[in-house]
Amino acid sequence: MSLSAVHSWTLRQRIIALCATVGMLLALLGVFAAVTAAENNRQLDNVLDRASPMRAAGETLNTAVVDQETGVRGYAITGRDANLLPYRSGLAEERKQVDRIERLLAPGEDDIRDALRVVEQRADAWRAAVADPVIAAVGTGGTAAAQDVVENAATTEFDQLRAAIAEMQNHISVLRAASADAARDSSQALVAIEIAAAVIIVLAGIILLVLLDRMVSRPVTDLAAQVRQVASGDYDRHINNEYGSSDLVALAEDVDRMRQQIASELSEVRQARQQVEWINQQLQSQAEELTRSNRDLEQFAYVASHDLQEPLRKVASFCQLLQRRYAGQLDERADQYIGFAVDGASRMQRLINDLLAFSRIGRLTSGFSDIDLNRLLGEVKSQLESRAGEDTEITWSGLPMVEGEEPLLTTLFVNLIGNSLKFRRPDVPLVVTVTAERDGSEWRINVRDNGIGIEAEFADKVFVIFQRLHARDAYEGTGIGLAIVKKIVEYHGGRVWLDVDVPEGASIYFTLPVMPGADEPEPSEGSGKVMVEQ
Repeated sequence: MSLSAVHSWTLRQRIIALCATVGMLLALLGVFAAVTAAENNRQLDNVLDRASPMRAAGETLNTAVVDQETGVRGYAITGRDANLLPYRSGLAEERKQVDRIERLLAPGEDDIRDALRVVEQRADAWRAAVADPVIAAVGTGGTAAAQDVVENAATTEFDQLRAAIAEMQNHISVLRAASADAARDSSQALVAIEIAAAVIIVLAGIILLVLLDRMVSRPVTDLAAQVRQVASGDYDRHINNEYGSSDLVALAEDVDRMRQQIASELSEVRQARQQVEWINQQLQSQAEELTRSNRDLEQFAYVASHDLQEPLRKVASFCQLLQRRYAGQLDERADQYIGFAVDGASRMQRLINDLLAFSRIGRLTSGFSDIDLNRLLGEVKSQLESRAGEDTEITWSGLPMVEGEEPLLTTLFVNLIGNSLKFRRPDVPLVVTVTAERDGSEWRINVRDNGIGIEAEFADKVFVIFQRLHARDAYEGTGIGLAIVKKIVEYHGGRVWLDVDVPEGASIYFTLPVMPGADEPEPSEGSGKVMVEQ
């Protein structure tokens, strides 16, 4: 191709040629970068998805065998089954972590696989030499015989077990280090590719700037001066471009047609603006009307609740008088009807009181203050002790300081934990756990139990006022507890939802805003594991 032919190219042709050249170079770099990135991702996956989890599983495995040894010694001293729980849980955890490591192993990693086999063999040897004899001795000869077994048992098997775990961890560390080094090398290659691509892009940009200045910028400057005259208000100014390329001449004609269109539509714009202002006034009026309607609705609920109380109290009182005075004097059906009336009046009173409490949330305020949730949970636990019963465990740890109304937050936790107490499983010790973690600008707090749980299909229904999932004769209550929880959380600027992915029990999350300048929570003296006893 001759030089004159190149000089005859249009602006579009020159830009296409430049872009095609740069595109081919960048495509080659992109292919190389894709291959390098794939290798980098593979090595990172080895570090993050296999080596690091295997190392964490090894640490957990080491803790599990220590728990087993501690449980066996405690059982030998006391002979109590409760002291054997660490041994049993440690044994289950050991099997779990061994299975986890086996799943993470890839073909060719025989050194780690062999080390894991050695760990299993030495764990079995320790249990055969120490743990099983101690457990058998307590069953036959009591704690004295078990302590003799512990004193006579050598620590060689357990030391070998710990050493085998350490050896396996060393092999895992070697795998992790090798993968990390390979990932680091591929990352450096990617950086080099990015630098080369940046250089190509910069050079292409310089060439493009020169091209645009000579073929576009100067002719456009004259066109822009004419456009500015029109923009200043001279809508009758005719726009043309006699010295630019055919593209710029066509552009000038299009701009001039646009000028004419703007002039003709300017009056329509003014009319549209007036119409928008009218619509805004209507929207503001409707918003004010909605605010008044909400205020009237709250006042209606409050007044209705109070006005209903007096006649209902009379009905309940006289029904109770009938029940006390004429019980057994009428026939069985009459006693049953009076019982129905007393029960209905009582339930109606509870419904009205709950409705009144629901309507007061957000209306009657004592003002926000700084609240330590660890201290608040201690008070809630004291309130619920009479309902908790034996073998009920309420635990919390590291809860944050939040800003809110203490009576409302107390009601929130009383309702959530009270639901756990109500919907517990028969003959199963209840465990309620309260945890918190920071998620950006809010605290995400979880209340979880091991009760009967809530089906996923009712995840939204449980927070609706007066919605019940069970018959009244099965569980007491009006069905407003979680609706109150939802309103309190939303009043504090948070949200609440049901976690439907838990294997058993119920798990409810809610959020509260983080106080300005708050740090991550640390365990406090009032937090931790608390056993509720009668």
